[in-house]
Amino acid sequence: MRTSHWPLFDLTVHTPRLELRYPDDDLVAALAELGGKGIHDPATMPFSMPWTDLPPGELERGALQFLWRTRASWQPTEWSCPMAVVVDGEPLGVQDLTGSQFAVTKTVKTGSWLTRTRQGEGIGTEMRAAILHLAFAGLGADRACTSAYHDNHPSLGVTRAMGYKPNGDSIELRRDQADRQLHFVLSRERWQERRRDDIEIEGLGPCLELFGAATS
Repeated sequence: MRTSHWPLFDLTVHTPRLELRYPDDDLVAALAELGGKGIHDPATMPFSMPWTDLPPGELERGALQFLWRTRASWQPTEWSCPMAVVVDGEPLGVQDLTGSQFAVTKTVKTGSWLTRTRQGEGIGTEMRAAILHLAFAGLGADRACTSAYHDNHPSLGVTRAMGYKPNGDSIELRRDQADRQLHFVLSRERWQERRRDDIEIEGLGPCLELFGAATS
């Protein structure tokens, strides 16, 4: 019954190394607990919204509320799809895909986090490749955008490896201080040049209407 009304629960992207799964409540709870175990060096802040600065208890509760909110506020014209990153059955982080007026703009944005203990293994690159496959091959996107602070070298390395091109910068608040964020864009043509043939999408058909994507 739940998947007939909310087919996203069956949406999965498979790669040889990992799966991206749309999280049900059990997986949402696991991700909230995982976020509380540490994502980055506390001396820095990779996120525009410093949610990882919250004290224990508040951080996990806030993560739950955020993930639930993306579900409750979903509209075909405005959506955020936080996919759980799962390796060998273990959740390790979130790879998010967002769209605003996607039916018209054909543009998506990505963001992500990965538990600190599994960083540096190439998982970040693999999860980005998986979400881009969902965006371009699955939803028919024309452009994918992403951003990172100038000193977030792991994120910037993944972005450049995927073939994105620089798309300007901006000054944003970072822990209440001004700092520079770099922006990048990946065209469909550039993605096609690096397209992989070992990534599969499961359960997308019934979800296309929710994404504002063409069903023909």
